[in-house]
Amino acid sequence: MASFDINGIKLRVPGHCLTDDLAQALEGGHYEWNEKAALMHHLTPQDRVLELGAGAGYLSILSAQIVGGANVTSIEANPSMMDVLRKNLDSNGARETDLRHGAVVADDFDGDTVSFFMRNAFWASSIAEEGTGGSKVVTVPALRLSDLLEEVQPTVVTMDVEGGEVELSQQAWPDCVRLLIMEIHTKKYPPSTVKSIFDGLSRSGFTFMPWGTRGEVVTLQRVRAEDE
Repeated sequence: MASFDINGIKLRVPGHCLTDDLAQALEGGHYEWNEKAALMHHLTPQDRVLELGAGAGYLSILSAQIVGGANVTSIEANPSMMDVLRKNLDSNGARETDLRHGAVVADDFDGDTVSFFMRNAFWASSIAEEGTGGSKVVTVPALRLSDLLEEVQPTVVTMDVEGGEVELSQQAWPDCVRLLIMEIHTKKYPPSTVKSIFDGLSRSGFTFMPWGTRGEVVTLQRVRAEDE
């Protein structure tokens, strides 16, 4: 088990879930740096946060420091990370955070479970593509996006789901979500798919927010009638 300290947040990660690049990001303190910058700029104590793809728990812990652990819900699909993720949350003052195991899917997904591919680096694991097999493919619960949003009623959503954002962006997002911090993955799909992501979220009333957007981490804000 490897241990890291990022600005006072202590994270433990199983050795088999690390690669050299991931370890360097954790050791250098720039792990999820862009997402952190977006959260620190926009998050208020009145917010309720839903994190899709919690990884080692860093962003959930940061969020809990501002909104309180009881107002954070963390979703993670990788079964190898669940025990250590719970311990990371608990040991960093986020014991009340609601942690759930599963992969977030679109509402039209057929089935209660989904195949999940555990890559060597936990931050690159994702829903398995059709036909993918082998010992690194496991079955995890399928969590439909609309069910989560309806239950949790988040005001802020962070999303890093390694390509899963393509389908999730095409759904209607409820009015409770005022801000979406999302990592897109342009190595996985062409510019036309990037356009589709933004077009889909625009239909739900989101628009580009420059403060917190950097590289593939994109911040989108809800446009409300009073903003027009």
